[in-house]
Amino acid sequence: MSDALTPQDERTQESLVPEIVLGPRGWLRWFWRQLTTMRVALQLLFLLAIAAVPGSIFPQRTTSIARVNQYLADNPDTGEWLDRLGFFDVYGSVWFSAIYLLLMASLVGCIIPRMAVHWKAMRSAPPAAPRNLIRLEHHSSFEVADSVESAAQRLLDTLANELRAQRWRVVTVDGDYVSAERGYLRETGNLLFHIAVVVILVAVGFGSAFGYRGQIIVREGTSASNVLAQYDSFTPGRLFSTDNLVPFNLKLTDLKVQFESEGSQIGAARDFAAYLEYRESPEASVQQTTIGVNSPLDIGGASVFLIGHGYAPHFLIKNGAGDVVFDDTVVFLPQDSNFTSTGVVKVPDMQPQLGIQAIFAPTGVVTEERGPHSLFPDLIDPMLFMSAWVGDLGLDSGTPQNIYMLDKTQLKRIDFEEISPGETWQLPDGVGSVTFVGVDQFATFNIASDPGQNFALAGALLAILGIMGSLYIQRRRVFIRVLEREGHTCVEIGAMSRYEDGDVSDVIEDVDSRCRDILGVQKSEPTPTEEPFA
Repeated sequence: MSDALTPQDERTQESLVPEIVLGPRGWLRWFWRQLTTMRVALQLLFLLAIAAVPGSIFPQRTTSIARVNQYLADNPDTGEWLDRLGFFDVYGSVWFSAIYLLLMASLVGCIIPRMAVHWKAMRSAPPAAPRNLIRLEHHSSFEVADSVESAAQRLLDTLANELRAQRWRVVTVDGDYVSAERGYLRETGNLLFHIAVVVILVAVGFGSAFGYRGQIIVREGTSASNVLAQYDSFTPGRLFSTDNLVPFNLKLTDLKVQFESEGSQIGAARDFAAYLEYRESPEASVQQTTIGVNSPLDIGGASVFLIGHGYAPHFLIKNGAGDVVFDDTVVFLPQDSNFTSTGVVKVPDMQPQLGIQAIFAPTGVVTEERGPHSLFPDLIDPMLFMSAWVGDLGLDSGTPQNIYMLDKTQLKRIDFEEISPGETWQLPDGVGSVTFVGVDQFATFNIASDPGQNFALAGALLAILGIMGSLYIQRRRVFIRVLEREGHTCVEIGAMSRYEDGDVSDVIEDVDSRCRDILGVQKSEPTPTEEPFA
């Protein structure tokens, strides 16, 4: 009679198998186990990198609200949905924060159990020697003339002490074998690398939340304080309060710039340095320093970097009655590598109000192709090309204006002129006059405070140390056994690596040579890589 089950019997057996129901607790446990795998951690790290891409494509509110508003005005349909999805504040969005927190949880949940396992492994003894060492891939064996007891007594204790001196962890079974292992720091380095990644992520998040970054333009002979009103641009961290700004003060006494005057790099800035006087607090004494390209000033928990420079022409403007209504330098923004610069002068204390839109060229020239521009960035033949506008500047409307742009909605152009330092331009219709007094320089300073940068640096150094340990330290085991085989006293040596790509042939060679020296046995064929026998 056949023992085969009929389809009805199979259905009956399947119905007897109890159905497994995970339940909420089981699903949470399954989710946590999946989250704390290294595979998921790598996927989350890759996903975090992808999620950061929109932050470099779309304008961000943390850096330029004006650009965000302009984008929304130019793209009213798509911009509204992008704004709802957080594409204009990527690093503060819910979805970016969720990926960041999941990555942190994944790394921490992966590291802690591995630390426990590694700690247990470091405190445990090396494993017992296999029964047949010559079955290992890397092995060696040779015969000795002594008895098993005599050879074991001479060899095992001496070799165990020597291995301990070389920082192997050793277990000795009297008269039988020695088992030794080293390379535990490989896993220590691996764990250290992953801990360092967590430290870097926390430090970056902490620094971006409690730090700030801004730019200040300071003209020669003037000063600026570390207060919000003095910044040309300011980006605070999400948890940073401007009340925590340290009120230090900087004064630019001189700015030295050298340009290449020949060769393929002609016109390039060869060196520039800002000479400063500064106070660390309003009550502190004045100190002097020099800031270079790679020599910032650390003050008030922030670093002051010199990131740029330019020119500030000096204007003396009089009204039709001959009264001075403006006497100051005005920052002009460079537009090319030769420092062809543009700027605006607004004079509301006149009737009608006066606006001047100008191009400054440190080495001025006019061509049909490009119009007014500069041939060289240094002050060789400075020129101002100005157009005058009169009317209502719109400063009383309450709407903020860009100081580098002129709102011409209610203005009328009255004249155009080009002048050199020391020359005066008489405006038509008795409006007044404009004198080009001279040229000063300005420096652009980037002031950045990142309270997490030292921790991030420490994390980076730990990561390098950990990855070096995990790459260059090998986890190895070596076994030495003295036994009687086929009527002869044999010494068997076997070694193995804890990793597939590990090479332990050098260990076999060294231990084999040392065993022969201890027992006084000359090396002969077969070599230590002979084929194993049963």
